[in-house]
Amino acid sequence: MSEFLVSLLGERLVNSEKAEVDVQSLGAKLSLVGLFFGCSLNAPCKQFNGSLCEFYSRFKKTSEHKDKLEIVFISSDQDQKHWQDFLHEMPWPALPFKDRHKKMKLWNKYKVTSIPSLVFVDAATGKVVCRNGLLVVRDDPKGLEFPWGPKPFAEVVAGPLLRSNRQTTDSSSLEGHYVGVYFSAHWCPPCRSLTRVLVESYRIVKESGHKFEIVFVSADRSEESFKQYFSEMPWLAVPYSDEARRSRLNRLYGIQGIPTLILLDTEGHMITRQGRVEVLNDPECRLFPWHPRPVLELSESNAVQLHEGPCLVLFVDAEEEGELEPAKELIQPIAEKLMAKYKAKEEETPLLFFVAGEDDMSDSLRDYTNLPEAAPLLTILDMSARAKYVRDVEEITPAVVEQFVSDFLAEKLKPDPI
Repeated sequence: MSEFLVSLLGERLVNSEKAEVDVQSLGAKLSLVGLFFGCSLNAPCKQFNGSLCEFYSRFKKTSEHKDKLEIVFISSDQDQKHWQDFLHEMPWPALPFKDRHKKMKLWNKYKVTSIPSLVFVDAATGKVVCRNGLLVVRDDPKGLEFPWGPKPFAEVVAGPLLRSNRQTTDSSSLEGHYVGVYFSAHWCPPCRSLTRVLVESYRIVKESGHKFEIVFVSADRSEESFKQYFSEMPWLAVPYSDEARRSRLNRLYGIQGIPTLILLDTEGHMITRQGRVEVLNDPECRLFPWHPRPVLELSESNAVQLHEGPCLVLFVDAEEEGELEPAKELIQPIAEKLMAKYKAKEEETPLLFFVAGEDDMSDSLRDYTNLPEAAPLLTILDMSARAKYVRDVEEITPAVVEQFVSDFLAEKLKPDPI
């Protein structure tokens, strides 16, 4: 266990007294580590830190598991004094300020897209136990549900579900169905846009004979708004009054923003977190139930994924439909191999794969990242780290791509700034 924590966090952390904390000894009794991603200049982070301090102090004083949990602060501060001042408010250690490389690796590994964020991970393996620790602190202030591990969807959603005609059905009616868990709210314009598309997708899938249901988990600010929004939906919803169940579902899937559409298979296992992208990219629902594809064609609807971690993007000279196929076929075996490797370890793949032709979306991405105009051009873009890696060669072969990916994952490549 200690060896793994050292590989994850490094050999030394620091505390508010500027003293070093030995990770090897820290990991002796731990079973869970909470990675607190935040910034001293962010007001919500400051506010959450106060709540987390209360939670941590209570847990360390009263819980029978007090020696099994530690929090580690992962800062995005740019100013060392601000970071140091914030650290003085914390009773737990932090990653050293200067260890920016380790910080970015953790941000990418756990796909943190907003702050504050608290991710609980297994101290022995680094696997995510709970992605939305903010809700743990709010919903389980005494830490009675430690270690907050994921429960089956059927258990978390258990109870009555509403239809917009005010009839109710039990969640057991979802058994044997593909399920979309839809986190959305009426006040959110992208949510309303997606809902209009999703209504049509729902109709198409149902009429094609698939056993498919959607469960709306509202983030509306009042029951009146919920009712108004839900009246537009032909599927089921968790009652707005059941705030605890809505929160447990948010916690189960680590929801960090809306709209989010989680797709589950007939056994309740996750197919994809990217239901929104899949629905927008496949209006005729030909690819339902939308299993992850190894290689995506870059588009406006899926470009958001470029910000969720490092992405390999192969730019090619292609303007017409179908001209991207040779490029996809070139990198697909490498992408499939990587997906299979990390799926076997029950981890998310550390790299997404895209091909991009000549269009406005690709031009914008090239301009934003200051890439050369060459085509074909092999790149890895890491937006959160504002870093890019470029392999500009005359001929891009599977061997070239595989070596590029291998070198990136082994941290052998030197990044250029975006």
